[in-house]
Amino acid sequence: MRKTIILIAIVCLYNCKNEIESNGKLKVVTTTTMITDLVKNIGGDFIEIEGLMGSGVDPHLYKASEGDVSKLVNANIIFYNGLHLEGKLVEVFEKMGNTNKTQVALGEGLDKSQLIGSDYFASNYDPHVWFNIAFFKQFTNQVTDILTKKDPENATNFLENEKKYLAKLTQLEADVSTIISTLAKEKRILVTAHDAFNYFGKNYDFNVVGLQGLSTATEAGVKDVQKLSSFIIENKIKAIFIESSVPKRTIEALVAAVKAKDHKVEIGGILYSDALGNSGTVEGTYIGMFKYNVNTIVNALK
Repeated sequence: MRKTIILIAIVCLYNCKNEIESNGKLKVVTTTTMITDLVKNIGGDFIEIEGLMGSGVDPHLYKASEGDVSKLVNANIIFYNGLHLEGKLVEVFEKMGNTNKTQVALGEGLDKSQLIGSDYFASNYDPHVWFNIAFFKQFTNQVTDILTKKDPENATNFLENEKKYLAKLTQLEADVSTIISTLAKEKRILVTAHDAFNYFGKNYDFNVVGLQGLSTATEAGVKDVQKLSSFIIENKIKAIFIESSVPKRTIEALVAAVKAKDHKVEIGGILYSDALGNSGTVEGTYIGMFKYNVNTIVNALK
C-alpha cells in the first residue's frame, strides 16, 4: 500500500509546476535536522520550509510516510544529505529524478577525494560529513546558490544571511579547536554507539570507535561487544557515549561487559550524531549541537 501511494504521488509530480508560490515564497523540503537548520538560516522568512525528520530520528532507517510524500509533491526545492545517508528514501528520490523538482544532494557536491571511504554505503563514502565544519560551509554555499537562482528577487537577503552564517561557522571552528586543545592527545579516544564521528576524529586527532559501524542498520553482536570491551580496558578509557538517535541498550551492554572484567567505565553523556536536539534548545541548532558534543566529550575524557 505504501509503495502504491508513493508511486501515485510521484506520477503526480509531473503535473506540478516548479514555481514560487502565490505568497511569494519558495516551498522547501529538507530531510535531516542539520540540513533543516542550515536552510532556515539562509532562507529565513523568505521561504516556507518543512523538515521531514525531527529530533532523535535516525536517517539511516527513516521511511517516507504518506504525509512526507505530500510534502515532497508540493515542494519547489528538496535538500538532502545524499551519499546514501537517507537509505530508505533513495528509491523515492530516484523516481523523482525525471520530474521538474529541484533536488539537491548536498553531500554529492563535495570533493570525493576529501571524503572517508566506506564499504557500508552504496556511495562508498562515509555520509556523516556535517562533522567537518568546512564541509558544512560548502553546504551553506550550495544552499545559497540554489535559493538565489530560484528566487533572484530575494538574492540579496540570501547572500546577507549566508555571510552572517559563515561568520558563525568560522567562530565555531575557533571555539571547538580551543576546547579540544585542553584535552591531552593520548586521551582522545571516542567510543560511541556507531561510527558517526570519523570526520570529527580526522579533523581533531581523535581515535573514533563505533560499536555498530557506520550504519545503524547493522546490529552489534556479542563478539563486537567483547572485542570493544577489551579495547576499552587495554586503552584505559574512562568514558564512552550513547547517541540521541541510537537505542542505548548496546552501549549499556558494553558497559556491563567491561565491568564484568573488573574495569570501570562510565557513560560520559549523550551525543547528538545523526540528529539535532529538540527544537528551541541550544542543541536544536547545528552550531549549538556541535559545541555541546565537544564540551561533553572533552569533559568526560579529561
